[in-house]
Amino acid sequence: MNTQRSSRKAASTKRPTQRRRSMKRPTQGRRSMRKKWVRTVTTDSTHPPRGTFTGSAEDIARTMARKDVSPGGLSSAIKMIQYFINRGGKNVSASRRAELERAKRLLQKRVQRQRMASARKR
Repeated sequence: MNTQRSSRKAASTKRPTQRRRSMKRPTQGRRSMRKKWVRTVTTDSTHPPRGTFTGSAEDIARTMARKDVSPGGLSSAIKMIQYFINRGGKNVSASRRAELERAKRLLQKRVQRQRMASARKR
């Protein structure tokens, strides 16, 4: 009787060593790593003040338009906002993304007005 218990015990402790695979395709992980180009960017040109991208669109546009934040001009500010959106990826909520896009549009309108004004002077 002791032999039966030990054989049952031995049989019950053997478990398959395979782990369950997730439902994702195995190549998806590699492909997503290739997509994240934004992680490799190492430029260190400007540093917007902390909390810049958490305010309203008007506040973001006003801050980013300052010379100390965007010494390259308004187009540089637009690129920084777009970089922030890209860097956040899926972690940026839809409402925050909409606010950032709105700030970008405000800066684009400002660039357009400046170009129109400079064209009139000629």
